[in-house]
Amino acid sequence: MEHKMEKRRNADVIVETLAVDGKRVIDVGCGDGHLARHLAKFGARVLGVECSPRQLAKARAAEAVDSVEIVEGVGQSLPAPSGEADYVVFFNSLHHIPQAVMGKALEEAARVLKPGGLVYVSEPVAEGRFFETCRAVDDETEVRALAYNALRTCAALKPVQEFRYVHTVQMRTFDAFRERIVSANIERESRFDANRESLRALFEANGTRTDSGWAFEQPMRVNLLQR
Repeated sequence: MEHKMEKRRNADVIVETLAVDGKRVIDVGCGDGHLARHLAKFGARVLGVECSPRQLAKARAAEAVDSVEIVEGVGQSLPAPSGEADYVVFFNSLHHIPQAVMGKALEEAARVLKPGGLVYVSEPVAEGRFFETCRAVDDETEVRALAYNALRTCAALKPVQEFRYVHTVQMRTFDAFRERIVSANIERESRFDANRESLRALFEANGTRTDSGWAFEQPMRVNLLQR
């Protein structure tokens, strides 16, 4: 399926899809703040919301950007006033929200949006070589399906658009892969280290060597919903 989809970069897709200049954006599950800082370069005023202490520490250690604020919080109870945001972004984060409150998180997104505001949900599809590599540590097939079902059944938001493409994940080293996997969910750390050598073999078998490290193709799906 991958070869039938256009290859695009995640960072390009979001700014080509959303006109963020001068807009208020809430980035739910902002991780280390990389996307928030990227959107700020295009004129967005971003509130990043993150619950992981490790990710929050990384976000706060990065160089400060005037139009970016990173706060502790969760998607199902956003620390933001009602009706203030132009866009709410779930970038690879909706499936990390507990199943029981995925719907609540989308309702919260609707609450903080201005009338006509958009929710941008970007999720990795449960297929492709990068997924197969990560799956050996944590199989997210079910939670990604649950996240997709949550957005399809959310009564508070109206579906606007859905599209797919292939993003190339770049990893400089195997240790960089470990850090990426573990930082998203600290519970993966012991599983990863217990199977380190078999995971290294899988990483090298599924990846493609490049001048800067390793590359993996990951199919992506974007859903746009409107308040």
